Amino acid sequence: MIRIGGVPEHFNLPIHLAIENGEFAKRDVAVHWQTYDGGTGQMTKALRNDEVDVCILLTEGIITDIINGNPSKLISVYVNTPLIWGVHTGYHNTLKNYKNIFDKKFAISRFGSGSHLMPIVDANAKNKSIVEDQFVIVKNLDGALNSLSNLESDVFYWEKYTTLPYVEQGILRRIGEYLTPWPCFVIAATDKVIKENPKELIRMLRTIHDSSDLFMNSDESISLVSTRYHQDYDQVERWFHSTEWAIHGWVSDKMVKSVVFNLVKAGIIKENQVIPELIWKRE
Repeated sequence: MIRIGGVPEHFNLPIHLAIENGEFAKRDVAVHWQTYDGGTGQMTKALRNDEVDVCILLTEGIITDIINGNPSKLISVYVNTPLIWGVHTGYHNTLKNYKNIFDKKFAISRFGSGSHLMPIVDANAKNKSIVEDQFVIVKNLDGALNSLSNLESDVFYWEKYTTLPYVEQGILRRIGEYLTPWPCFVIAATDKVIKENPKELIRMLRTIHDSSDLFMNSDESISLVSTRYHQDYDQVERWFHSTEWAIHGWVSDKMVKSVVFNLVKAGIIKENQVIPELIWKRE
C-alpha cells in the first residue's frame, strides 16, 4: 500500500480519477489517498513522520524541506506550468495596492508552506523584505478567511482559482498575482518507500502520468472540474488551458538549481548550506 497525500484542490483530479477508475489496481498498485488541508507545510511534516509515503507538493516547499533534513526525494514533476498565486486581502481591509503589501501582516498556513515561502520570494524579486513577525499562522484556507475577515492579517497568497469563489462572494479581494518561476507541483517520496518499493513507485508514477495525459486530452475535463469543485465553467476553462501536467518522471537538474538559487536569494536557506541529493536517480 502506497499512501499518497495532497491538497483538496482541482490539480489532483487526475489522481482521484485514476483511483476511482481502478487504474492503479490494473498495474497491481494499492494506493490510499490522504487529504491535507494545511498544504505543503503539513505534508512535509507528514513525510518526516512517516505518516504518508508520497505527496504532491509545491516545488519550492519540498525542496526547502529536503535541504533542511526531510528524508525524501523528488520522484517526478506533477504540473509543469507555474502556479498562479492570487495575492488577497480581506474584503473590508483598507489595503488596495499590491505594491504596498510588504510591510503588512501575512496569513500563512505554516512556516515552510507555499503561503509562507512565496511572499518572501516575491518580495525579494522586488527588492523588498519581510521579517518573521509579519507572519500569522492560520493553518489552512478556512483559517485565512477568518484571519483576513477579522483584520488579524492583511495579505494571503493562495492559488487564484481555489480562492475565486471567496472573491466572488465578497469575502476576499484579489489585489495582485504572482507566478512561480518554476513548475508548480512535484511528486516526492520518502527515502524509506523508495528503498522498499521502487518498482511499485514506478508503476504508480506511470499510472499518474497516464491519467494526467488522458485528463488533458478529454473534452469532459473542464465540466468535470467545474461540477466537482463548484467553480464557474469559464474560469475553469481558462485554468485548464493554462495548465499542463507532466506525462513522464523526468526532473530537471537545472530547474532544481534555479529553485535553490531563489531560495538562497530570499534567505529561506543559507548560502553555504550543504545541498543533499534532491532527485531520485533511478538505477
